[in-house]
Amino acid sequence: MKIAFFDSKPYDISSFIQYKDENLEFKFYETRLNIDTVALAAGSDAICIFVNDTCNAEIIDRLVQYGIKLIVLRCAGYNNVDINYCYKKIRVMHVPAYSPYAVSEHAMALLLTSVRRIHKAYNRVRDFNFSLNDLTGFDLHNKTIGVIGTGKIGKCFIEICRGFGMNIIAYDPFPNGEYNYVSLENLFENSDIISLHCPLTDDTFHLINTHSIDKMKKGVIIINTSRGALIDSNALLDGIKSRKIGAACLDVYEEEADIFYHDNSNHILNDDTLARLISMPNVIITSHQAYLTREALDNIAQTTIKNIYAFKNGEFSENELCYHCPKIEYCKGKRDKKCF
Repeated sequence: MKIAFFDSKPYDISSFIQYKDENLEFKFYETRLNIDTVALAAGSDAICIFVNDTCNAEIIDRLVQYGIKLIVLRCAGYNNVDINYCYKKIRVMHVPAYSPYAVSEHAMALLLTSVRRIHKAYNRVRDFNFSLNDLTGFDLHNKTIGVIGTGKIGKCFIEICRGFGMNIIAYDPFPNGEYNYVSLENLFENSDIISLHCPLTDDTFHLINTHSIDKMKKGVIIINTSRGALIDSNALLDGIKSRKIGAACLDVYEEEADIFYHDNSNHILNDDTLARLISMPNVIITSHQAYLTREALDNIAQTTIKNIYAFKNGEFSENELCYHCPKIEYCKGKRDKKCF
């Protein structure tokens, strides 16, 4: 099988190439998949894409025209793929869990950096400034943290928070675990810190918005290591400017597609909202790197290759996405055959 990889980075290539064998042929492209680059997939049997690749109806039609039979995502999220339009046209598989520890640990790293002013202290000391003025933080012990989404990553994050002695409340439309589940409104009103660990769907788009921010405690800290569009960025910026939001820790951004994963240090950033967020002293932004550990990259590569072989050999894969289920993300374990 010939597989075309889009949005490939050196760490992707090194993690996948070790699993290449005589049955697989890889072609790596640095460019992202979009309507202008889809022609690069011609001659392949499958494509492998990442979070910022575009796979809408127009591109799916082109892929089918080229004879592409399989889309494998080397990530868990699939909001960038029109799953319903793929039905009976092209198969789709993803990596549902590569390292929940990587993402949850990064979320806590962002939180600790923010509340203990580590980023500011680091920059000061490099200038030989050892003053402690304006570096006062606060204990996480006994603070209430609201966790939205209790899948694998959310559960791992909860266990980390328990280690700090935090009071945990959680929200998930499908409760999964013995946690203190509350309504979203209750969570917004009572959390000192809110951490997002849910997929991006029609129901969760701009989950954090002007209305929900109004319900939150003054000085609340918001963490997002899931998908950027869970937060209305302009509402977040307004909340920070009004001092309602005490800090934001972001590994994702809703308009990140043309910015993240690229070196823009010699260019003017055209996204005014992102530029203003970065300029805020109480905002920490990393470039969608929460998943980026050696263990996670290796798990992604292994699972993706396993998915390709399951397709190649006509076998059922638990990682195949269910196209026609109204609750796509919750149908796992209930199917015993391929969708088509």
